[in-house]
Amino acid sequence: MKKALITGITGQDGSYLAELLLEKGYEVHGVIRRASTFNTSRIDHLYQDPHVNGVKLFLHYGDLADSVQMVKLLYDLQPDEIYNLGAQSHVRVSFDVPEYTGDVVGVGSVRILEAIREAKLVNKTKYYQASSSEMFGKVQEVPQTETTPFWPRSPYGCAKMYAHWLTVNYRESYNLFACSGILFNHESPRRGETFVTRKITRAATRIKMGLQDKLYLGNLDAKRDWGYAKEYVEMMWLMLQQDQPDDYVIATNETHTVKEFVQETFALLDLDWEKYVDYDDRYERPAEVDLLIGDPAKAKKQLGWEPKVKFKELVKIMVDADLKLAQDEAKIKKALA
Repeated sequence: MKKALITGITGQDGSYLAELLLEKGYEVHGVIRRASTFNTSRIDHLYQDPHVNGVKLFLHYGDLADSVQMVKLLYDLQPDEIYNLGAQSHVRVSFDVPEYTGDVVGVGSVRILEAIREAKLVNKTKYYQASSSEMFGKVQEVPQTETTPFWPRSPYGCAKMYAHWLTVNYRESYNLFACSGILFNHESPRRGETFVTRKITRAATRIKMGLQDKLYLGNLDAKRDWGYAKEYVEMMWLMLQQDQPDDYVIATNETHTVKEFVQETFALLDLDWEKYVDYDDRYERPAEVDLLIGDPAKAKKQLGWEPKVKFKELVKIMVDADLKLAQDEAKIKKALA
């Protein structure tokens, strides 16, 4: 039985990856931060007593800011694969907390890579780094590929770029099996509600059910390459199953504006979006990324992977899930009235 360690297991990608690995028969370990309230809602359906039903999922308290705990954890677990998905992952927020973002997103990857060396796992453990299309920022070519120069436009993008090149450096310096997935925007019903796509589908469905009046957004003209998170985690796993480590762009090779996402969402609900959506400059970034579109040709050629869920289907998946939430919320509100 292979053993995997996932940082960020309680997030969107971490929860889908945990499901995938458990289905493949892995023993899965996740790192979670200690909090005064439970934050495991995305994996609660998986986290059951392994002695009762055979589900091999175990959670450990830890933090990417704590190198000592990471070394101890790797000594104890001796994992075959490590997936570093933990981060302060909100781009707009990274402008407000740039130092924290750099510490967790950038230096956090160093702590894991050094822990692998300290625990003498260089020849045993395979490492996956969650890189980001935000590293391209002010894009230097369209579409973006693995060889496109980086020009990050946020503290988040800068931190991800640092972590990305460190992963390359450890691969070349220590012969560590280390891969980076340069994932473009990937969404799902498990996306956090402060991210623009989920903010849109959540608000629109609540408006449909009479629970909300308005949706406030920033830049509607930003263009993004949106894919389905559940599909993208398959690619993370595939990278670590190859004979040689490498880096791959994971994308749909389609770009759509935020306005298009809004229009598609409200159209599915038979609503006129212009009646409900207003502009708020608080949601503008100090430096914007105007256009992202990735070419996954290398992943298709070398790994046999390409996305199946495209833009319209992705929006529908999210709207359907959030409409059910809004309907349940409306029933509770009515019952309490």
